[in-house]
Amino acid sequence: MPKKYAIIDVETTGGRANRDRITEIAIVIHDGEKILDTFETLLNPERSIPWNITKLTGITDEMVADAPKFYEVAKQIVEMTKGAIFVAHNVRFDYNFIREEFKRFGYSYSRKQLCTVRMSRKAFPELKRHSLSHLCKALDIPNDARHRAMGDTMATVTLFEKILAREQNENIKDMVNLGVKESQLPQNISLAFLHGLPEACGVYYFYDASGEVIYVGKSINIKKRVMEHFAAQTRKGEKMQQQVDDISYEITGSELVALLLESHEIKRIQPRINRAQRAKSYPYILYQYKNEAGYICFGVVKVSNKTKGQYDVVAEFARGRSANAYLHRVVEHFDLCRCLCSMTTNVPGRCFELQIGKCAGAASGLVEMEAYNEKAMEAIDALQNSFNDSFLLVEEGREKQECAIVLVENGIYKGFGYLDTEWSSGSVEEMKDAIQSYEHNKDTMSIILNYTKKNNMKVIPL
Repeated sequence: MPKKYAIIDVETTGGRANRDRITEIAIVIHDGEKILDTFETLLNPERSIPWNITKLTGITDEMVADAPKFYEVAKQIVEMTKGAIFVAHNVRFDYNFIREEFKRFGYSYSRKQLCTVRMSRKAFPELKRHSLSHLCKALDIPNDARHRAMGDTMATVTLFEKILAREQNENIKDMVNLGVKESQLPQNISLAFLHGLPEACGVYYFYDASGEVIYVGKSINIKKRVMEHFAAQTRKGEKMQQQVDDISYEITGSELVALLLESHEIKRIQPRINRAQRAKSYPYILYQYKNEAGYICFGVVKVSNKTKGQYDVVAEFARGRSANAYLHRVVEHFDLCRCLCSMTTNVPGRCFELQIGKCAGAASGLVEMEAYNEKAMEAIDALQNSFNDSFLLVEEGREKQECAIVLVENGIYKGFGYLDTEWSSGSVEEMKDAIQSYEHNKDTMSIILNYTKKNNMKVIPL
């Protein structure tokens, strides 16, 4: 069992580590049996504390006005927690806040972690709720200073001791190592090596003994994702446990850049364990045309580079079944006529779907052409899954004073690059000069479209 734990709690100005700041920190160093050292202090967050946070914690702007700033206690935090397992109740919250504070002045803080929420679920499965307040009540743990750093830390210390009294040494090691067993690892990959991987966003590469890349992946936390691969009891996990001889990575900072780089590298390298996104060509097309009555129709056909120009292409696919499945979903969503979408051999006028009320009968002239074509155009917009304009997307970079940019010109993905955060005073051409060129394809535009739909990004029209 490890002999040094740093049990930690922080109070903050809010819930987002990349935006909010720490107002108080408490650390208790523990050897698994007793307390060895303690540290606590208020911190000046260099911004005002929201009233609802003050109401929760009791910490006011006046209380932190003369408190040290984080960088003034950073060295002490590093020295106290060196060689220790970082322990907290909902460890991701406290750990991410501390790691982000260090990141602001260019220091990479990394520690092995244990979460007492997860530990308590294993140690006390009979309890239905595992928040700190409910555990304190259920296990008779005193905490007279709830939502203050040292009060919550000392409650977590008592909880941790109760968990250790129940849990076996191997279970603790399993939680620290995210389920990875030393015996499952390839000969040249150790737990120490895995724990040394960065907890940053980027792309990682697995190599076999001959130096060939056999797998490419992406994650917002490279270390965590790689360890999950080696912990997985799946066929893919077994392949990695047997074949991986080395690991490298490239930090991107931006998740969007990581997605785009991963897609590019999989197509370029064609790693044998990867399956998704390996296709380089898209010989099946979904095309549109108008019939004699003026209705917009759709079809799927396999083409070559020579014959593709004969069609009004709406979307491209690597496999025919993918094209037909996607068209089927769009037809269902926009209530289009199957007879006009090459999805049935029914003769218009004797359409089975029309007879059972599943089709409005556009092919039989029962739906006004203009109204039907309006729905078909909406379907085309959905099928094209793309942009038509030019813009830059801006995200967090690899370092504090850097931002990542992704360039799209006239609906075509051009590539990505990095700029200093003061770049906004530069010209558009200077911005473009920072872009490293990458190939545009169906996958890249799907990645960009889906990512921008789910994330609130800075967009600069060009």
